[in-house]
Amino acid sequence: GALRDMFQNHLMQLLCLVAMEAPTAFQADRIRDEKMKVLRSVRPIDLHQIDECAIRGQYGAGLMEGKSVKDYRKEAGVKANSKTETFAALKLYIDNWRWQGVPFYLRSGKRMAKKSTEIVIVFKEVPHMLFSPMVSGGLESNTLVLSVQPHEGIALSFQAKYPGPKFSVGRVTMDFNYHGAFQGTSPDAYERLLIDCMAGDQMLFSRGDWIEESWQLLMPLLEHWQKTPTPCFPNYPSGSFGPKEADDLIKRDGRAWRTP
Repeated sequence: GALRDMFQNHLMQLLCLVAMEAPTAFQADRIRDEKMKVLRSVRPIDLHQIDECAIRGQYGAGLMEGKSVKDYRKEAGVKANSKTETFAALKLYIDNWRWQGVPFYLRSGKRMAKKSTEIVIVFKEVPHMLFSPMVSGGLESNTLVLSVQPHEGIALSFQAKYPGPKFSVGRVTMDFNYHGAFQGTSPDAYERLLIDCMAGDQMLFSRGDWIEESWQLLMPLLEHWQKTPTPCFPNYPSGSFGPKEADDLIKRDGRAWRTP
């Protein structure tokens, strides 16, 4: 399922990289120490309010690259009543001084409209809007997008004033792309790991205590899902961005997923 395949390792690693404090040195153990501090600070998932913080789903029939594809439960070797999730979304909190009260939203799924891995950081609104008499409806939040795959890069979006005497603003983006800037391609993810493994560099590898902590965080949710009947398993069409329930999860907080 998506929770075992993507969340326990890949997404939790990205969460820790975003939320960790700067290490004392650029060394494997110093960086992994900081990741561990973050993971130990993640608030346990409240199984009594599961629908407010965790969503799962399975892909249904739909179109992928113009071709019709079948429902997950009709795939070869899949049970007709399978509870295996092909999509999951979580809302997590990190209970420490820096991130108290800041929600972290994670989602991953198969048969999505586009294959993309990215981190989106949405900045808080300023406590007092200086331009409120001149800007109706407020300003969009600034965002920082870290693109991991398939195209590595960094994009910063913010509001800028249009030229001229009238006070009106529009959204602009500063976009940095590794391939465009350096005219080269980055090593494949597993190629990099194999090189690091041969060199004895453990920086990108998970440490034993981190693995145990991540399973302790997610296993209660996995066990709860396995025990819970699913007569109406949340379904999403192949070629979409996931089930409506995932959109509702973040919409309740006045936010929305970014479309890659």
